[in-house]
Amino acid sequence: MNADQLFEQIKAKRSFLCVGLDSDMNKIPRHLLAEEDPLFAFNKAIVDATAQYAVCYKPNLAFYEDCGEKGMISLRRTLEYIREKYPDLFVIADAKRGDIGNTSKMYARAFFSEYQFDAVTLSPYMGRDTVDPFLQFDGKWAVIVALSSNPSAADFEMLPLEDGGYLYEKVIDASKEWGTTDNLMYVVGATKAKMLKGIRELIPDHFLLVPGVGAQGGSLEEVAKFGMNRRCGLLVNSSRGIIYADNGERFAEAAGEKAAELASQIADLLEQYL
Repeated sequence: MNADQLFEQIKAKRSFLCVGLDSDMNKIPRHLLAEEDPLFAFNKAIVDATAQYAVCYKPNLAFYEDCGEKGMISLRRTLEYIREKYPDLFVIADAKRGDIGNTSKMYARAFFSEYQFDAVTLSPYMGRDTVDPFLQFDGKWAVIVALSSNPSAADFEMLPLEDGGYLYEKVIDASKEWGTTDNLMYVVGATKAKMLKGIRELIPDHFLLVPGVGAQGGSLEEVAKFGMNRRCGLLVNSSRGIIYADNGERFAEAAGEKAAELASQIADLLEQYL
């Protein structure tokens, strides 16, 4: 899927919502533990309840790796289910891999050939060698972490440079030459929304994956105001605020209601800023 195709999905649904599947065995409704595959049962119900409002899903691999082999089976089943029932949806592996050489090539093959994800998040700390192998797959995306929402992002990302600006700006400015607007995307936390104006000066046409709306307190309106471009250019992620909206029998219904609420706000913002 290229940027134009992603934009077509956004226009068709009037939504740029990405639902994060941070599915935690310790937080899913207790009655699901009786299922043969509780994580998959949870994910399937969440996807079915929210698919009409979302253009993207983002499984966080840590929550599946934590469960060992069973968790990875749940992840594969989730991905296969989305591919079969909702083939137009974009799926991001939130893995934040960051290595070089053959290791990076193996990661790229695993995510794009074995698991058939559309995109994977990457840590660019080790430079271009970290990202290049992921850019060799047609229709696939590397999603580079640029500016995150966590408090300790200031430890490195916000380091001032001698020639002006900050380290995260250097990362963006250098890495944008590695690929194109059809295979490079950037993570920018919603709690840093006001910095999006400067980021858009560096990368006016790239898509941005924006986590932090909902439970982390990021402003959806500020993200749209400062981050939207001519092709929308945004995928705004909400995880806990949607998937854990209720922990009882009506968990899926509650997730659908939360997704519908966000999608309604997004539709209004598309009307206002696009």
